Amino acid sequence: QVQLVESGGGLVQAGGSLRLSCAASGRTFSNYAMGWFRQAPGKEREFVAAINRSGGSTYYADSVKGRFTISRDNAKNEVYLQMNSLKPEDTAVYYCAARPYYRGNYYRERDYDYWGQGTQVTVSS
Repeated sequence: QVQLVESGGGLVQAGGSLRLSCAASGRTFSNYAMGWFRQAPGKEREFVAAINRSGGSTYYADSVKGRFTISRDNAKNEVYLQMNSLKPEDTAVYYCAARPYYRGNYYRERDYDYWGQGTQVTVSS
């Protein structure tokens, strides 16, 4: 079992920045690839970014590429999402998720076994 707790959400103006954190506890953190997903009101949850177990490979949705950066610190059991140049369309609840490193696809929601409770990000225009 892996427990995930997100933090760092809030209200920011368009063009601003936020840094989300996700603290993991339970099983060995470095055995899990990590992802960030988001769900806007009235929409399905969508992939945002992912990182492999070592942190050496990262993946991004086209909508956030060049603006968001995912990273992890295996010594602290944490994963981060640095969000710059935020847009109103980035408004959503952001979730971090964990999947075993040896299976699944980074962009596929159903491949992730563990999820946090989510943190709200609101970008005003």
